[in-house]
Amino acid sequence: MGFLGKKVNGSAPARTTRAAGQAGEDRALAHLTAAGLALVERNYRTPGRGGGEIDLILRERDGTLVFVEVRSRAASGYGGAGGSIGVAKQRRIVFAAQHYLLRWPAPPPCRFDAVLIEGDRLQWLRGAFDAA
Repeated sequence: MGFLGKKVNGSAPARTTRAAGQAGEDRALAHLTAAGLALVERNYRTPGRGGGEIDLILRERDGTLVFVEVRSRAASGYGGAGGSIGVAKQRRIVFAAQHYLLRWPAPPPCRFDAVLIEGDRLQWLRGAFDAA
């Protein structure tokens, strides 16, 4: 597929990174809502450059606000999906969560989870990292 989204050499359209990421988020969201969490917001971004993004914000039945990072990889090589959530990425997610919570007069309990997708395997890590 060319960069304009056209087929190349008559082959099926290639899947873009953005489309693959969206599909991973859709799959993670379906898994989490089936587990009883409720979607609050999707793809929250802080304003300006250098901020962060939170893929999914959900609420547990007990009121806990859950900030979820979704990582998809075709295979587990090079550290797999989890290996791509380094310290810098965690800081950006925490920054975005702090920014998001500014709108709350009394923020609820919060948690940072990760959903790792490698091929057909999905793994939900509750409390994958903390804000410290």
